[in-house]
Amino acid sequence: MSSRILSIDYGEKRIGLSVSDPTNIFATTLETISNSNNSIMQILKIIDSYNVNTILVGYPLNMNGTMSRLCGVVDEFITELERQIQVEIIKRDERLTSYVAQSKIIEAVGSKKKRQDKSLVDKFSAATILQDYLDEQKKN
Repeated sequence: MSSRILSIDYGEKRIGLSVSDPTNIFATTLETISNSNNSIMQILKIIDSYNVNTILVGYPLNMNGTMSRLCGVVDEFITELERQIQVEIIKRDERLTSYVAQSKIIEAVGSKKKRQDKSLVDKFSAATILQDYLDEQKKN
C-alpha cells in the first residue's frame, strides 16, 4: 500500500482535512472535524486508515510573513501530534489559501447556500495547501 500525505488546516473551531492520492499527485478533500478534545484521536484514525507518512499543517502567518497569534496554538497542536505518532510533520505557509479555497468552492458547488458552509472552506483550504506542496514536489 502506498504512503499518502495528510494536510491539516487547523482552526480553533474546525479542522479541515485533505489527503493525497496513493501516487501523491492529487489532493482530495476529506472532511472537516470539530476542534475538540478528541480531534487528535480522529486524526490518528485517519492517519492509520490512509497509511499516511507525512503530515502538512497550515501555518497561519500574517500577510507580512510575521507569526500570527494562532501560530503558537498551531505549534501546540503539532507538539501534541508529535507525542502520539512518528510521522514527519511539515509546517506550510497558508497565506491566501482560504481565498483560493473559496474560488474553488464557487467553481465546484452549485448551490449558493452550500457555498456558505464554513466547513467547506476548511477542507478546501487543506486541499489547497496539499496540492501546492504536491506540485512543488513534482517540479523538484
